Amino acid sequence: MSSAATTPPSVDKVDGFSRKSVRKAKQKRSQSSSQFRSQGKPIELTPLPLLKDVPALEQPELFLKKLQQCCTIFDFMDTLSDLKMKEYKRSTLNELVDYVTVSRGYLTEQAYPEVVRMVSHNIFRTLPPSDSNEFDPEEDEPTLEASWPHLQLVYEFFIRFLESQEFQPSIAKKYIDQKFVLQLLELFDSEDPRERDYLKTVLHRIYGKFLGLRAFIRKQINNIFLRFVYETEHFNGVAELLEILGSIINGFALPLKAEHKQFLVKVLIPLHTVRSLSLFHAQLAYCIVQFLEKDPTLTEPVIRGLLKFWPKTCSQKEVMFLGELEEILDVIEPTQFVKIQEPLFKQISRCVSSPHFQVAERALYYWNNEYIMSLIEENSAMILPIMFASLYRISKEHWNPAIVALVYNVLKAFMEMNSLLFDELTASYKSERQREKKREKDREELWRKLEDLELKKGVQSDGIIPT
Repeated sequence: MSSAATTPPSVDKVDGFSRKSVRKAKQKRSQSSSQFRSQGKPIELTPLPLLKDVPALEQPELFLKKLQQCCTIFDFMDTLSDLKMKEYKRSTLNELVDYVTVSRGYLTEQAYPEVVRMVSHNIFRTLPPSDSNEFDPEEDEPTLEASWPHLQLVYEFFIRFLESQEFQPSIAKKYIDQKFVLQLLELFDSEDPRERDYLKTVLHRIYGKFLGLRAFIRKQINNIFLRFVYETEHFNGVAELLEILGSIINGFALPLKAEHKQFLVKVLIPLHTVRSLSLFHAQLAYCIVQFLEKDPTLTEPVIRGLLKFWPKTCSQKEVMFLGELEEILDVIEPTQFVKIQEPLFKQISRCVSSPHFQVAERALYYWNNEYIMSLIEENSAMILPIMFASLYRISKEHWNPAIVALVYNVLKAFMEMNSLLFDELTASYKSERQREKKREKDREELWRKLEDLELKKGVQSDGIIPT
């Protein structure tokens, strides 16, 4: 135990915080999830000859011995311990990476359990608890894995192993099983983005090689997302898992299974509700669009789902939703557009009227999209009455001149699309405004009369008879 750990905590204050809490916060960012064995003495590994220096017939056996040696785990939080042996293991892992990349005939049936054992010993570990109340993934630096000099090479080796021309899934499936995949998925919660990037590649290769694990992998990702949305709202690897799903969805056969449609509606759409949406929104939107390109009939439930979860108080999320909607409208079929145009443009009308200029600006950019413009033009009789009042009012009242200029362009486009309807709506709007002004004037007059009447009553109750 370090001397710092045995020192009594100071009660001094630093900017309102105790020194103890400041020190604890600093330690939090530098901790490691590296597992290590508490050793009474230094770890010693017996150096083995290089694979290239022994005859080809002896290489498979030496390969197994090196795998067994690399199961030894070092403490990387103690930067001064076992330096020589750490370097020896690192160079051995480097050698193994090169060996599986170029060699042939090394992948005997005996090698499979040893490879999986070595990889499991190194990568599977308990991740440090991540306090979601203190750690903000958008603002704070992530905790980097201290054992990365070894861990990176283990991941690199495993990927080359999975990609090897000699790799046989029929043998490997005895060892790369559901338990292995479950532990792999848990590692996606690692704060280290470098590790999540490697995990993404590993899981993608496993999904491609092991047909029997595909449904299980999809189900477990489904469970991770449901727990993330409805329980924890904290999981570091959502973006990476969505990225994998993007290519999985791309490979779905048609017609889509009910299981896949349910995943879209019950899992992917509710993912839009979480606070940290910005961390994975691009990948989520890509998955949604992939689904709609596969099956256009899913357009209506998707758009109605987005409208249901539309953010009420967060302008940043509104801008994201508008961007995603534009991606959806880019691939929408005209027959599907007709089904959702009314609720969709009611929401767009509210966005155009938003006091937050970025929301209004993003909504008005829809009229710069040629395909969306063609859809609007075909359905102008329905859309123009929904949008007109908001656009006309903003053109007269909005505080931001850039928004006013965009609105004028939209009004001009509508006028060119359907001048007769535009004139009718203009006359109707002005007439309604006149009626509103008259009603407002009548209300003011009524209030004035009531105030006068109240004043007279007050004078009479004081015993003063007005002359």
